[in-house]
Amino acid sequence: MSLEKAIAADIHCFTVAGGAQLSCYRSQPEHLDPDARPLVLLHSINAAPSAIEMKPLFDHFAGSRVVYAPDLPGFGQSQRGDLPYSPDFYAEVISDFLGQIDGPAPDVVALSLTGEFTARALRDNSPEIHSLTLISPTGLGRNQPPSAEAGARINRILNIGWLSRGLWRALVSRRSIQYFLNKAFYGPVPKALVDYAVATTREPEAARAPFAFLTMQLFTTDALTLLYQPLRVPTLLLYDQDPNIGFECVPELLESNDLVSVQKIVPTCGLPQWERPEETVEALIRFWGESA
Repeated sequence: MSLEKAIAADIHCFTVAGGAQLSCYRSQPEHLDPDARPLVLLHSINAAPSAIEMKPLFDHFAGSRVVYAPDLPGFGQSQRGDLPYSPDFYAEVISDFLGQIDGPAPDVVALSLTGEFTARALRDNSPEIHSLTLISPTGLGRNQPPSAEAGARINRILNIGWLSRGLWRALVSRRSIQYFLNKAFYGPVPKALVDYAVATTREPEAARAPFAFLTMQLFTTDALTLLYQPLRVPTLLLYDQDPNIGFECVPELLESNDLVSVQKIVPTCGLPQWERPEETVEALIRFWGESA
């Protein structure tokens, strides 16, 4: 793969979900507290995601904890191509990955839609984790996604060769990527984030997983009831505004699950770890202390 590293760290490979290859950045702190828990950082799902989305948190904690930041299959440095992209697949990926990392139960931070996958993994496969932080999680708005069957029909139409190629080129042009990232920031978008998003979409078979996302096949209908209310680990929601996500159901989740707490990182539009890194780090450290 010609893609450069998103993070200045060693890459380790894991086999997950029946044989898919997952590449993961791992820190090697010089002065590691033997009792320090591993930290797992899971990027979002969109047209051009990768572990770079979690880079500010990786860089901050890499000197004191073993930090893992995988590229999920279909993205970044990990295997792409003809994989069974679905909520169940990504939940299995996350479960298998968590089962292979060393040390005590980790703290897990998941961004956007990957929060749904992580909650599904905890519900269905019970990987051992110490805490869960959901940054701008999907599935907590009033609007519900279409069924997976409807999304699959749309995906079959879009995968007609000439149509999918034209749509993909339009979606991942530099101008398009810049436009969508602009919506996630109050201030200017870091150039490195745009550059890497563009680069990752130029790799072979980069469109397959994004098309599953764009046709809404990766979302769970009624995620509040099916995924978030059953959570049985200390869970923190970090969010403020998001142009693509609603949070109207957060009060209902707080009322139904006393293991869930909330902190807003203001003002942010979906990527507080990039736009307000100090406040985000402070919120995480405080939460981990409370959940010790």
